[in-house]
Amino acid sequence: PYRSGVGIVVLNKNNKVFVARRIDNPKNFWQMPQGGVDKNEDFLTAAFRELDEETSIKSVELIKELDGFITYNLPDHLLGIIWKGKYKGQTQKWFVMRFIGEDSEININTKHPEFLEWKWVELSEITKLVVNFKLDLYQEVQRKVKKIIN
Repeated sequence: PYRSGVGIVVLNKNNKVFVARRIDNPKNFWQMPQGGVDKNEDFLTAAFRELDEETSIKSVELIKELDGFITYNLPDHLLGIIWKGKYKGQTQKWFVMRFIGEDSEININTKHPEFLEWKWVELSEITKLVVNFKLDLYQEVQRKVKKIIN
């Protein structure tokens, strides 16, 4: 039983990637915006909603929907804790978007904040910053995005 989710690679005009540090993880792990899909919601709508909810970003253009789905499993110590124990991981549809606004639009102090801080990083950095159980997912996203921006 996997939760249906979306992930968003937000690129700025210099092809740097938006990452943010989670509130609920005391270690120095960063991630791209991602989240669950609501009932009767399509993936792209969910991606725009999650991006807005987590970062306040609205000024984006869709570059590409990545082919297929990418799944990750929760580590044993989080099973039964996250998502009220209903899922063992998440199967995600990923989108690449271009941020066309100003950095001042980005606000992670949202109604239900998930992040402590954010920054722009090189695509090559995302796999060095991510929590271990999402490493394979981030490597796959990184490979696919590299083909798009090169």
